[in-house]
Amino acid sequence: MKKIIKFLILLISISSFSQNELKKIDSIINSKISDNDPGLMVGIVKDGEIIYEKYRGLAYLQYQIKMDEKTKSNIASTAKQYTALMILDLAQRKKLDLEDDIRHYLPTLYKSVTDKIKIRHVLNHTSGIRDYCDLMGLQNDIWWKKVGLKNDDVINLLEKQQDLAYKPGSQYVYSNSGYVILAEIIAKVSERKFTDYSKEFFRNLGMKETLFIERYAGIIPNRAEPYGDWGDGIWLQTPTVTKTAGEGFLYTTLKDQLLFEQAVQNANKNTLLIKSQLPIPNSEIETYGFGLELSNFLNRKAVHHSGATGGYNSQMVRFLDEKLSIFAMSNNGNISTNLIIREVARLLLPEIKQKELYNGRLFEKEKNNQSQIVGQYHSKNDYLTRIVMEEGKIYFKQGKNLSIELIPETKNKFHLDYDLKTKLVFYKEEMVLFEPSGKTSIYKRSNEEKEVSFTDLKSFVGTYFSAELGMSFQLSLSNENQLKINFSNRNGERDVEVFNKNELLSRNFTLKANRDQFGRVSEIFLSLGRAKNNRFIKKTNLKFQPKIKTDNGYIQVTTISSNHGDTSDILLTKNESDGNEIWFKQFGGNSYDKASSILEIKDGYLIIGSTSSYGEGNYDMFVIKTDKEGNKVWQNTYGTFGNEYGYTAEKTGNGFLIKGTIQKCTSNSDVFNRSCKTNVWFVSIDKYGKEISNEILEEIE
Repeated sequence: MKKIIKFLILLISISSFSQNELKKIDSIINSKISDNDPGLMVGIVKDGEIIYEKYRGLAYLQYQIKMDEKTKSNIASTAKQYTALMILDLAQRKKLDLEDDIRHYLPTLYKSVTDKIKIRHVLNHTSGIRDYCDLMGLQNDIWWKKVGLKNDDVINLLEKQQDLAYKPGSQYVYSNSGYVILAEIIAKVSERKFTDYSKEFFRNLGMKETLFIERYAGIIPNRAEPYGDWGDGIWLQTPTVTKTAGEGFLYTTLKDQLLFEQAVQNANKNTLLIKSQLPIPNSEIETYGFGLELSNFLNRKAVHHSGATGGYNSQMVRFLDEKLSIFAMSNNGNISTNLIIREVARLLLPEIKQKELYNGRLFEKEKNNQSQIVGQYHSKNDYLTRIVMEEGKIYFKQGKNLSIELIPETKNKFHLDYDLKTKLVFYKEEMVLFEPSGKTSIYKRSNEEKEVSFTDLKSFVGTYFSAELGMSFQLSLSNENQLKINFSNRNGERDVEVFNKNELLSRNFTLKANRDQFGRVSEIFLSLGRAKNNRFIKKTNLKFQPKIKTDNGYIQVTTISSNHGDTSDILLTKNESDGNEIWFKQFGGNSYDKASSILEIKDGYLIIGSTSSYGEGNYDMFVIKTDKEGNKVWQNTYGTFGNEYGYTAEKTGNGFLIKGTIQKCTSNSDVFNRSCKTNVWFVSIDKYGKEISNEILEEIE
């Protein structure tokens, strides 16, 4: 009787999709590859029953072995759901807690990071842990060429990381490193090798043909080999020489995957499977959960994930309300399982038009007729976006590769060239991206987009080193003032595109400078793909900029010996581009006068330094204003009893901000028993040199 009931349920499930529709799926798959191409496997589960299985193409080209039920293929990152499921299972059995810090289990990681790095942060890629694939890319040590690369190697790389890319929970950046860490936590808690533990876990799920790779040269029976033709029509095998586990490299059959889809659809009271499809409790985001994307698919509520490595690729989608799962896996690098699943799903499910739920701000009447559009903007996560005009058209640009034309609707409102429904509106201080779902993304206009000066360019020059990555790069200026970058682990010099005084781009590398209180570049954060914000410290001595480039040469200020030779003066010179002097001016008194930097202003120059010839203390901050010919207009000192030094200056609305240091001592007379400290000191002055205010900032060494 039970068999009859089960058979009737199966008939009902199949009847929900006609045989004609299933034949059309055959046609879709047959149109993608021929019988002699690397293969494709597609399966469908509806209402808890397998209603479709298709095997097409070859698992092994050399011996013309066809894909079939026994074929095991690598589903790559689609495997992350199983690593996450093991973590959730351990949490439900009280073996660990999702709120635990990962260093409770792996204490050698991120010893200097004070923020808690929770297991749940790692599960949904909000931990700030950089992706090991792109970290190795930075080192020019390509991960997929690394014979025998294993989890221990990834952990060893991460142990050298002293900080995170961002504060845990503050951003989402996909990271394979996190799932290697989760695999190691599972091994630690279970006191077993992860591959052994996971194999038993799969058996308990009824997935007897599923296993993470154990040895890169190990034999996996009925394994499909990966292929691609690199665009020339000749199939080449992509070697798989690594053996990491947890983030990918899971070999499985289509049948095992469909058995799991059945288990998820028939979960009923299985709290482990039910919870695994939901957002992670207490998480800052709800778009990624336990190794699964939780966003709509074809405008329907869905749970899904994809994976790709070498010629292997896979895609899984679960339409929750329809109780429909589609799984596709392939060893053919020329096809997209994602696009195939979309095509199949559109055939089986009625089209749902996206509901327009725009944020109400989109419909507010524009208060100004025209905002400035072209410029630079920063996202919430401080990522630089440029709006540029090229040949009369306006483009939205990020990094080197993303360029989207903006189509005008009104003076301030645009839509994306490939998407009529996604709008971009420009306001006085920001631009806002409006999506039909109601989501908005706000980009603040940058206040650093003014033209970069020669002084700004010069300040980048130097050598920068990362102890974490064991590499360095050098920034230099060509004779044409083109900024160049040269990596210690790469051949050749690369051009650098300068966006503003702090942000640079060279090919796929983005660089963001951090400046000290005096405007000098002290470190650069270098990003490549998912390896973001790697700190490189400037190795060269930090100096102040004493030179200003002019149309036909340069203006330079320096410290020289005085006429008597026992003190020092300040020398201001104008020189031709070949170094020949046009004129010079000398400043100073009877003692020591020193120059640190020079600032060009509309009607002359501002020399910033220190003096013991004038003022009240041992050394006072010293500022000299000259005209364009170097003639002194005024000079002034700032300070009291101790040592005050001037280093740099910035223009302000009502004058200048002079940046320097001030010394404070416990006694002004007892030089043997007193203690002194030096603080950063900012002094605001008007355009005539009169002090307006001053501020003592943090102590420096």
